[in-house]
Amino acid sequence: MTVTLPLADRFQALADPTRLRIVALLRLMELSVGELAHVLGQSQPRVSRHLKILADAGVLERRKEGSWVFLTLAQAERVEPLFNLVDEWADAATAALFESDAGRTESIRADRAEAANRYFAGHAEIWDQIRSLHVAESEVERAIADTLGNRSLGRLVDIGTGTGRMIELFGPRSSQAMGIDRSSEMLRLARVKLEAAGIHSSLRQGDMYALPLADQSADSVIIHQVLHYAHSPAAAIAEAGRVLAPGGTLLVVDFAAHEREELRERDAHIRLGFEDEVMAGWFAAASLEIDRVEHLKGGELTVTLWRGTKAALPQRRAA
Repeated sequence: MTVTLPLADRFQALADPTRLRIVALLRLMELSVGELAHVLGQSQPRVSRHLKILADAGVLERRKEGSWVFLTLAQAERVEPLFNLVDEWADAATAALFESDAGRTESIRADRAEAANRYFAGHAEIWDQIRSLHVAESEVERAIADTLGNRSLGRLVDIGTGTGRMIELFGPRSSQAMGIDRSSEMLRLARVKLEAAGIHSSLRQGDMYALPLADQSADSVIIHQVLHYAHSPAAAIAEAGRVLAPGGTLLVVDFAAHEREELRERDAHIRLGFEDEVMAGWFAAASLEIDRVEHLKGGELTVTLWRGTKAALPQRRAA
């Protein structure tokens, strides 16, 4: 009688030269199906078949971003033992092939950087107009760093990550960093920036009202200059509270209430800033207690930082 062993299936999934090359490439960076096909010199349908086998074996994950599908390796604790084995057993011919594949990813990085530059050039004027209305970004970032403190940020989630700036700044202080954004274009920009900075992160397309994360799967959450675009900021904060572990911290950075109506018409701001009392009510409804509020004045708009903590679970007393 033949016995089915999941472990055997996993080794079978890896027992193919192309699939080993795919795993080695994804060790370097997240790649789309089209990018993998380009590096491997194979058709997309053929590459997709290999990817399905690896995904079914739990070696990698597939994430849809707009019309693209990006691939990333499974959790580090699952794949690190695999790479220990590969590094130990790889022969000269295999190592040379992996190195040649890695060299071809430079064209992918160049294409991504060129697309990012085009996007920035097309939007720089709009961003500069908004920046001119409040204190310097460097001052805001210093205040964010001070508010987060010197402790480890643990599992960090940046909601509405945009260009990935928060992960660029604070990812190195986390055990793992994840950026979530609804825009596939912004995720591609973030990917370019974070790869250039050498910062390891996971970027996912997702909605701030339905985060692709399990309950209590984050220790620190940042929502930076996002809520003024939200139809329901309370729901976004509630969702952030859901994914925070007990004792975790949520930091919201946004504008204080203002009357610059043209931002609603010109820049699609749905909310013209927020009052402290309203924000405190939303935090409380999400089982978060605000423990720090800071207003950064110095322009026509005031930037405010609201920090809240999720109540820790009560400790059981010994009998």
